[in-house]
Amino acid sequence: MKSSLKEKAIGLRKNGLTYSEILRQIPVAKSTLSIWLRSVGLSKQQKQKLTEKKLASMKRGAIAKRNQRINLTQLIKNNAISEIKSISSRELWLIGIALYWAEGSKEKEQNIGQGVTFSNSDPLMIKLFLKWLNEILKISKKDIVAEIYIHENSINNVSAVKKYWSNITEIPLSEFNYIYFKKNKISTKRKNIGKNYYGLLRIRVIHSTNLNRKITGWIEGIIKNCGMV
Repeated sequence: MKSSLKEKAIGLRKNGLTYSEILRQIPVAKSTLSIWLRSVGLSKQQKQKLTEKKLASMKRGAIAKRNQRINLTQLIKNNAISEIKSISSRELWLIGIALYWAEGSKEKEQNIGQGVTFSNSDPLMIKLFLKWLNEILKISKKDIVAEIYIHENSINNVSAVKKYWSNITEIPLSEFNYIYFKKNKISTKRKNIGKNYYGLLRIRVIHSTNLNRKITGWIEGIIKNCGMV
């Protein structure tokens, strides 16, 4: 019986089957199969075929693991999303203060008179900040100025960039009058290049020095009431 199985295994091996494929047809221990097949010589074409099968198997395994990670990530995100209920006006007010604390310009001793200025390249963060200005602080749209900062190698893409930020902010194209170009380094590791690069948008509120000081007070209030000082 074993002799018959061994001959069958050798024949399958010579036909280019992998150990795993042979074991599915011949119910023996892998160590036994290894002993049976160790003297089986394979042609260059057979070795190439086995290598291709191994690579294909590894690729399938990598794809399966990637899909598992994607599915797990989505599950975690969906559960986290469900934990966020409706946002109250007070919560939005606090969110906006935290955003400005992270990304807004602050008044300093050497820069007295700093108005409200918020800079970011994340379109959703920009939209949230504008929502905060409009709905919570009641800032009129006519008092909001949008300025684009972009690398000079994107000068030929300015029209698309302006259109992009106009769609994000709902600020008319005609009001994007401030575009500043940053010098490019000869060698850079930046990933934000190409057609999908839209630079950074700076939102500036005119005549807002005192508002900036008020926001600073709110930030200090958060710090104090979180017990950090």
